[in-house]
Amino acid sequence: MTNTTDSSLAVDVLDAAVPLAPDQPTWALRRQRDKVVAATQGSYDAMFAPTVEGLSVAERLLVALHACRVSKAGNLAAHYRERLVAEGADSAVIAAVDGGKPAADARLGAVLAFTGKLIERPIEGDRAAVQSLADCGLSTPALVALSQLIAFLSYQIRVAAGLQALAAAEVSA
Repeated sequence: MTNTTDSSLAVDVLDAAVPLAPDQPTWALRRQRDKVVAATQGSYDAMFAPTVEGLSVAERLLVALHACRVSKAGNLAAHYRERLVAEGADSAVIAAVDGGKPAADARLGAVLAFTGKLIERPIEGDRAAVQSLADCGLSTPALVALSQLIAFLSYQIRVAAGLQALAAAEVSA
């Protein structure tokens, strides 16, 4: 989380991705529910913590990049791309995921395919889809972590889109 000089004016991932600044009405509106702002950022922090079992931070960031690309959430995609670079992820893998190209690694390919299914066609996230992940070596804790991550990303992407719409309405008003 990036902070300004006043802790009550903390800028989180969504503020940075939209972007929102403390002098905007949408920023103030969002802060009317500080618990939601804190919980959203707290969930983000937990989803990308190094202690999550079964999926590396880089794998989770690649899932996030893919989810944002599929959802056409460019600002959030840029955030996750920057995080991947900071994590030292392979630039060729980042470029492939960012470009929607198939992953060379079978495990990553299965994870990204599952992510796309849950985002674009959730009904296809059935037992067979989960089994394909297990067949690629994902443990039960990794499957749970992946599903939680995808659910969080769906939420984050929708909140960012709503905030962008509100911020755009401010500008045109």
